[in-house]
Amino acid sequence: MQKAYKLQGKHRHYDWGGTQFIPALMGVENSNNAPYAEYWMGTHPAAVSEITTEQGVVLLDKMLADNGVMLLGEKTLANFGTLPYLYKVLDVANMLSIQAHPNKQNAILGFEKEEAAGIDLNATARNYKDKNHKPEVMVALSDFWLLHGFLAPELLEARLKEFLYLNPLQAHFRGVDYEGLYRFFMQLSTEDADFILKPLMMDAVSSVKSGSVDKSHPHWWANKYYNGQVPDKNIDKGIFSIYILNIVQVAKYEGVFQGAGLLHAYLEGQNIELMANSDNVLRGGLTTKHVDVNELIQQVKFIPTYPNVLKGEALNEYETAYACPVPDFGLTKITLLKGKSYTINTSGLEMVLLTQGDIQLADLLLKAGEVAMLPVGQSVVLTASSDSALFKSFVP
Repeated sequence: MQKAYKLQGKHRHYDWGGTQFIPALMGVENSNNAPYAEYWMGTHPAAVSEITTEQGVVLLDKMLADNGVMLLGEKTLANFGTLPYLYKVLDVANMLSIQAHPNKQNAILGFEKEEAAGIDLNATARNYKDKNHKPEVMVALSDFWLLHGFLAPELLEARLKEFLYLNPLQAHFRGVDYEGLYRFFMQLSTEDADFILKPLMMDAVSSVKSGSVDKSHPHWWANKYYNGQVPDKNIDKGIFSIYILNIVQVAKYEGVFQGAGLLHAYLEGQNIELMANSDNVLRGGLTTKHVDVNELIQQVKFIPTYPNVLKGEALNEYETAYACPVPDFGLTKITLLKGKSYTINTSGLEMVLLTQGDIQLADLLLKAGEVAMLPVGQSVVLTASSDSALFKSFVP
């Protein structure tokens, strides 16, 4: 068993992705300007990572099936059966869908219900792809913007009063009723929703053109979603969520944790994302994909969110931890100046993603954009050949 292995993840070319950040980070030629939205590292069936071993290249899921205890450790294997997390790099050029994720119990119930109904796992109308929850933590690699949970009661009340077209909705919120407000709007007919959203969009487009709003204002993002245009009809109801959710700005190397039932959406920027190994997403708009309003409402926590931007807690002078209150994964950042060394002692299978610099890691030389996989029970020395930054995923 080697101390460390090179890991090759898989690129995901979704249309919301940028064309430059991930190719530049990883030294990939992109002469066709294809969207590089995500880079996946893990065993998710849609994009299994490859591991370079002394015997050749092996798929990570096969390697874990054959050597689970030696790679994962007895604790992880007993608790999860395999690698419990999925690690990603994202480049969000265009807004992602409004979405929430189920807790584990509801994921099991939802999956089994759809299986019993005979809904194909790859059907567009399928909500539950597996039996797992999908909590996630993100750490920004640039200035990053996201929608993150419902506004506090007084802020949401003020928002409904601020815009003439939203005033009638105060009767459904009544200062406290998040579910009543959200359910009412999302179940409106397309025509009735357009009656509210079309003048709101016209106001948004006008405000952005005049320069009277910036990225902290919902008009900015409503305008961006439709590229400065106002549709004649069938306006996406997800526009409403932009006005009732927190708009959060996260600086480079700051983070945000998002648990089950939290309504959210990434708006713009680049980040590291670490999550439970699941693909269960319930969408609430800003998408052409399947939206099941009734199922989404069953999963959303209709409570206010007070954003907690994670600055990270210093474990020592080199390593900073980001709070992840789940057993599936943990995330730290390690920074090393040129010539400095640091030792990682692994308690489970860990992945090291270098985002800046060059480091010697055991027998591997890593450059920016490269990833190493470290088995359980290893003591691995990192030495920086230049000022370096890396992110380490692990099982707590």
